[in-house]
Amino acid sequence: MVTTSSNSSSAFSFDHRDMMAFILVMSLHGLQSMITELLPEFSIGGLGVSIGPFWFVAMSVVLLFRSFWACLAIPVGGIVFGEILIGDFSALGAVEGLIVVTLSWFFVMSLITDPKNVKQIAALGFLAKAMEETAAWFIDVGKFYIGVEELEAISWLPETVWATEGIGALLQIIIAGVVFGAIPTLFLYPRLRGKIEPLLGMSPLEGRDGPMFTRTSLKRLIAWVALIPVAFAFETLSETSGGLITFTPEFVETYGQAFLFVPIAIAAVISFGLVAYRQRKVDGLQD
Repeated sequence: MVTTSSNSSSAFSFDHRDMMAFILVMSLHGLQSMITELLPEFSIGGLGVSIGPFWFVAMSVVLLFRSFWACLAIPVGGIVFGEILIGDFSALGAVEGLIVVTLSWFFVMSLITDPKNVKQIAALGFLAKAMEETAAWFIDVGKFYIGVEELEAISWLPETVWATEGIGALLQIIIAGVVFGAIPTLFLYPRLRGKIEPLLGMSPLEGRDGPMFTRTSLKRLIAWVALIPVAFAFETLSETSGGLITFTPEFVETYGQAFLFVPIAIAAVISFGLVAYRQRKVDGLQD
Protein backbone atom coordinates (compact mmCIF):
# COMPACT_ATOMS: atom_id res chain seq x y z
CA MET A 1 0.00 0.00 0.00
CA VAL A 2 1.39 3.35 -0.96
CA THR A 3 0.80 6.34 1.23
CA THR A 4 1.71 9.95 1.22
CA SER A 5 3.70 10.59 4.34
CA SER A 6 2.43 14.13 4.52
CA ASN A 7 -1.17 13.01 4.41
CA SER A 8 -0.74 10.44 7.14
CA SER A 9 1.51 12.32 9.56
CA SER A 10 3.12 15.67 10.25
CA ALA A 11 5.61 17.42 7.98
CA PHE A 12 8.35 16.56 10.49
CA SER A 13 7.70 12.80 10.72
CA PHE A 14 10.49 10.66 9.35
CA ASP A 15 10.21 7.09 8.10
CA HIS A 16 11.89 5.04 5.40
CA ARG A 17 9.92 6.82 2.64
CA ASP A 18 11.08 10.22 3.91
CA MET A 19 14.62 8.89 4.08
CA MET A 20 14.52 7.79 0.42
CA ALA A 21 13.01 11.13 -0.63
CA PHE A 22 15.77 12.88 1.34
CA ILE A 23 18.50 10.84 -0.35
CA LEU A 24 16.98 11.36 -3.80
CA VAL A 25 16.61 15.13 -3.44
CA MET A 26 20.05 15.46 -1.84
CA SER A 27 21.84 13.50 -4.56
CA LEU A 28 19.95 15.10 -7.48
CA HIS A 29 20.57 18.60 -6.14
CA GLY A 30 24.22 17.77 -5.54
CA LEU A 31 24.51 16.34 -9.05
CA GLN A 32 23.12 19.38 -10.84
CA SER A 33 25.05 21.76 -8.54
CA MET A 34 28.36 20.16 -9.42
CA ILE A 35 27.56 20.06 -13.14
CA THR A 36 26.92 23.81 -13.06
CA GLU A 37 30.30 24.27 -11.35
CA LEU A 38 31.82 23.27 -14.68
CA LEU A 39 30.02 26.11 -16.45
CA PRO A 40 31.64 29.56 -16.71
CA GLU A 41 30.27 32.67 -15.01
CA PHE A 42 29.42 35.73 -17.06
CA SER A 43 29.08 39.40 -16.32
CA ILE A 44 26.13 41.76 -16.73
CA GLY A 45 26.98 45.41 -16.20
CA GLY A 46 30.09 44.48 -14.26
CA LEU A 47 28.21 42.12 -11.95
CA GLY A 48 29.26 38.49 -11.98
CA VAL A 49 26.34 36.13 -12.54
CA SER A 50 26.45 32.35 -12.32
CA ILE A 51 24.21 30.16 -14.45
CA GLY A 52 23.45 27.56 -11.88
CA PRO A 53 22.40 25.78 -9.97
CA PHE A 54 19.67 24.48 -12.25
CA TRP A 55 16.87 25.15 -9.79
CA PHE A 56 14.24 23.46 -11.93
CA VAL A 57 15.58 20.14 -10.59
CA ALA A 58 14.86 21.16 -7.00
CA MET A 59 11.57 22.80 -7.98
CA SER A 60 10.38 19.73 -9.87
CA VAL A 61 11.44 17.12 -7.31
CA VAL A 62 11.13 18.76 -3.88
CA LEU A 63 7.61 20.03 -4.49
CA LEU A 64 6.49 16.48 -5.29
CA PHE A 65 6.69 15.93 -1.55
CA ARG A 66 5.45 17.97 1.36
CA SER A 67 7.94 17.33 4.15
CA PHE A 68 10.54 19.28 6.04
CA TRP A 69 13.14 16.63 5.19
CA ALA A 70 12.80 17.09 1.44
CA CYS A 71 13.50 20.81 1.95
CA LEU A 72 16.47 20.09 4.21
CA ALA A 73 17.91 17.76 1.56
CA ILE A 74 18.55 20.72 -0.80
CA PRO A 75 21.23 22.48 1.29
CA VAL A 76 22.58 19.16 2.58
CA GLY A 77 23.13 18.07 -1.03
CA GLY A 78 25.07 21.26 -1.67
CA ILE A 79 27.16 20.74 1.47
CA VAL A 80 27.94 17.05 0.90
CA PHE A 81 28.70 17.17 -2.83
CA GLY A 82 29.66 20.83 -3.28
CA GLU A 83 31.79 21.32 -0.16
CA ILE A 84 32.83 18.16 1.70
CA LEU A 85 33.62 15.98 -1.30
CA ILE A 86 35.70 18.70 -2.96
CA GLY A 87 37.48 19.53 0.31
CA ASP A 88 36.14 23.02 0.96
CA PHE A 89 33.90 22.75 4.01
CA SER A 90 33.27 25.10 6.92
CA ALA A 91 30.74 24.01 9.55
CA LEU A 92 29.70 27.53 10.54
CA GLY A 93 29.57 28.67 6.91
CA ALA A 94 27.16 25.85 6.07
CA VAL A 95 24.60 26.91 8.67
CA GLU A 96 23.35 29.93 6.68
CA GLY A 97 22.30 27.73 3.77
CA LEU A 98 20.77 25.12 6.04
CA ILE A 99 18.55 27.74 7.66
CA VAL A 100 17.69 30.00 4.72
CA VAL A 101 17.22 27.41 1.97
CA THR A 102 15.34 24.91 4.13
CA LEU A 103 12.93 27.44 5.61
CA SER A 104 12.28 29.18 2.26
CA TRP A 105 11.19 25.91 0.62
CA PHE A 106 9.34 24.75 3.75
CA PHE A 107 7.28 27.95 3.67
CA VAL A 108 6.32 27.72 -0.01
CA MET A 109 5.30 24.07 0.44
CA SER A 110 2.56 25.25 2.78
CA LEU A 111 1.12 27.39 -0.04
CA ILE A 112 0.43 24.46 -2.39
CA THR A 113 -3.29 23.96 -2.90
CA ASP A 114 -3.31 22.14 -6.25
CA PRO A 115 -0.24 19.94 -6.93
CA LYS A 116 -1.61 19.21 -10.41
CA ASN A 117 -1.43 22.89 -11.30
CA VAL A 118 2.05 23.14 -12.80
CA LYS A 119 1.85 26.93 -13.05
CA GLN A 120 1.26 27.14 -9.30
CA ILE A 121 4.20 24.81 -8.65
CA ALA A 122 6.54 26.80 -10.91
CA ALA A 123 5.45 30.09 -9.32
CA LEU A 124 6.02 28.74 -5.82
CA GLY A 125 9.42 27.37 -6.81
CA PHE A 126 10.30 30.83 -8.08
CA LEU A 127 9.07 32.32 -4.79
CA ALA A 128 11.33 29.98 -2.80
CA LYS A 129 14.35 31.04 -4.86
CA ALA A 130 13.42 34.72 -4.48
CA MET A 131 13.18 34.29 -0.70
CA GLU A 132 16.62 32.65 -0.63
CA GLU A 133 18.23 35.46 -2.59
CA THR A 134 16.47 38.14 -0.56
CA ALA A 135 17.70 36.64 2.70
CA ALA A 136 21.23 36.33 1.28
CA TRP A 137 21.02 40.00 0.21
CA PHE A 138 20.21 41.14 3.75
CA ILE A 139 22.90 38.91 5.25
CA ASP A 140 25.63 40.11 2.85
CA VAL A 141 24.78 43.77 3.40
CA GLY A 142 24.71 43.15 7.15
CA LYS A 143 28.23 41.73 6.99
CA PHE A 144 29.32 44.83 5.07
CA TYR A 145 28.00 47.15 7.79
CA ILE A 146 29.77 45.32 10.61
CA GLY A 147 32.99 45.20 8.62
CA VAL A 148 33.47 41.47 8.03
CA GLU A 149 33.04 41.63 4.25
CA GLU A 150 34.04 44.15 1.61
CA LEU A 151 31.39 44.87 -1.02
CA GLU A 152 31.13 47.30 -3.90
CA ALA A 153 29.78 50.66 -2.76
CA ILE A 154 30.53 54.37 -3.21
CA SER A 155 33.05 55.16 -0.46
CA TRP A 156 31.33 58.36 0.69
CA LEU A 157 27.86 56.81 0.38
CA PRO A 158 27.95 53.29 1.86
CA GLU A 159 24.17 53.00 1.52
CA THR A 160 24.74 52.30 -2.20
CA VAL A 161 25.72 48.76 -1.17
CA TRP A 162 21.98 48.04 -0.92
CA ALA A 163 21.63 48.88 -4.62
CA THR A 164 24.72 47.07 -5.86
CA GLU A 165 23.97 43.91 -3.90
CA GLY A 166 20.26 44.22 -4.65
CA ILE A 167 20.87 44.30 -8.40
CA GLY A 168 23.03 41.19 -8.09
CA ALA A 169 20.32 39.41 -6.12
CA LEU A 170 17.67 40.47 -8.64
CA LEU A 171 19.73 39.15 -11.56
CA GLN A 172 20.21 35.87 -9.74
CA ILE A 173 16.46 35.64 -9.07
CA ILE A 174 15.71 36.20 -12.75
CA ILE A 175 18.37 33.84 -14.10
CA ALA A 176 18.27 31.04 -11.53
CA GLY A 177 14.64 31.51 -10.48
CA VAL A 178 13.00 32.06 -13.85
CA VAL A 179 15.29 31.08 -16.75
CA PHE A 180 16.78 27.98 -15.07
CA GLY A 181 13.98 27.55 -12.55
CA ALA A 182 10.32 28.20 -13.18
CA ILE A 183 10.33 27.90 -16.98
CA PRO A 184 11.96 24.42 -17.19
CA THR A 185 9.82 23.33 -14.24
CA LEU A 186 6.72 23.87 -16.37
CA PHE A 187 7.94 21.01 -18.59
CA LEU A 188 9.75 18.70 -16.11
CA TYR A 189 7.37 18.67 -13.12
CA PRO A 190 4.32 17.17 -14.89
CA ARG A 191 6.56 14.45 -16.35
CA LEU A 192 7.84 13.45 -12.89
CA ARG A 193 4.61 13.75 -10.89
CA GLY A 194 3.03 10.37 -10.39
CA LYS A 195 6.17 8.51 -11.48
CA ILE A 196 8.71 9.30 -8.73
CA GLU A 197 6.44 9.03 -5.67
CA PRO A 198 5.29 5.41 -6.27
CA LEU A 199 8.92 4.33 -6.52
CA LEU A 200 9.41 5.66 -2.97
CA GLY A 201 6.24 4.01 -1.67
CA MET A 202 4.15 7.16 -1.77
CA SER A 203 1.11 8.30 -3.68
CA PRO A 204 1.17 11.72 -5.36
CA LEU A 205 0.14 14.65 -3.21
CA GLU A 206 -3.48 15.63 -3.27
CA GLY A 207 -4.74 19.19 -3.29
CA ARG A 208 -6.50 20.90 -0.43
CA ASP A 209 -9.38 23.29 -0.12
CA GLY A 210 -9.15 26.78 1.27
CA PRO A 211 -6.80 29.73 0.73
CA MET A 212 -3.15 29.33 -0.14
CA PHE A 213 -1.96 31.28 2.89
CA THR A 214 -3.01 29.47 6.06
CA ARG A 215 -2.13 29.57 9.74
CA THR A 216 0.61 27.00 8.98
CA SER A 217 2.00 29.33 6.31
CA LEU A 218 2.04 32.20 8.82
CA LYS A 219 3.97 30.12 11.37
CA ARG A 220 6.54 29.08 8.75
CA LEU A 221 6.91 32.65 7.48
CA ILE A 222 7.47 33.88 11.04
CA ALA A 223 10.10 31.17 11.50
CA TRP A 224 11.80 32.30 8.26
CA VAL A 225 11.91 35.94 9.40
CA ALA A 226 12.97 35.08 12.95
CA LEU A 227 15.82 32.80 11.93
CA ILE A 228 17.43 35.07 9.32
CA PRO A 229 19.31 36.92 12.12
CA VAL A 230 20.47 33.53 13.39
CA ALA A 231 21.78 32.67 9.92
CA PHE A 232 23.47 36.08 9.82
CA ALA A 233 25.12 35.42 13.20
CA PHE A 234 26.50 32.04 12.09
CA GLU A 235 27.74 33.48 8.79
CA THR A 236 29.46 36.33 10.63
CA LEU A 237 31.07 33.89 13.06
CA SER A 238 32.23 31.84 10.09
CA GLU A 239 33.94 34.90 8.58
CA THR A 240 35.61 35.90 11.85
CA SER A 241 36.40 32.58 13.55
CA GLY A 242 37.66 30.51 10.65
CA GLY A 243 34.64 28.22 10.50
CA LEU A 244 35.09 26.30 13.82
CA ILE A 245 35.13 22.88 12.13
CA THR A 246 36.71 22.92 8.69
CA PHE A 247 37.78 20.41 6.08
CA THR A 248 39.85 22.20 3.47
CA PRO A 249 42.25 19.96 1.55
CA GLU A 250 40.91 21.82 -1.54
CA PHE A 251 40.97 18.90 -3.94
CA VAL A 252 39.95 21.04 -6.94
CA GLU A 253 42.87 23.44 -6.44
CA THR A 254 45.21 20.46 -6.02
CA TYR A 255 43.97 18.18 -8.79
CA GLY A 256 42.23 20.66 -11.09
CA GLN A 257 38.69 21.04 -12.40
CA ALA A 258 38.64 17.38 -13.41
CA PHE A 259 38.19 16.49 -9.72
CA LEU A 260 34.63 17.86 -9.96
CA PHE A 261 33.72 14.67 -11.80
CA VAL A 262 34.25 12.72 -8.54
CA PRO A 263 31.24 14.22 -6.69
CA ILE A 264 29.29 14.22 -9.98
CA ALA A 265 29.88 10.47 -10.37
CA ILE A 266 29.03 9.73 -6.72
CA ALA A 267 25.82 11.79 -6.86
CA ALA A 268 24.79 10.13 -10.13
CA VAL A 269 25.39 6.64 -8.75
CA ILE A 270 23.36 7.39 -5.60
CA SER A 271 20.40 9.07 -7.33
CA PHE A 272 20.04 6.76 -10.33
CA GLY A 273 20.98 3.73 -8.23
CA LEU A 274 18.19 4.54 -5.76
CA VAL A 275 15.63 4.93 -8.54
CA ALA A 276 16.75 1.70 -10.24
CA TYR A 277 16.68 -0.19 -6.93
CA ARG A 278 13.16 1.00 -6.11
CA GLN A 279 11.97 0.29 -9.67
CA ARG A 280 13.20 -3.31 -9.40
CA LYS A 281 11.53 -3.68 -6.01
CA VAL A 282 8.21 -2.32 -7.34
CA ASP A 283 8.41 -4.57 -10.40
CA GLY A 284 9.11 -7.53 -8.10
CA LEU A 285 6.01 -6.80 -6.01
CA GLN A 286 3.87 -6.52 -9.14
CA ASP A 287 5.14 -9.89 -10.42
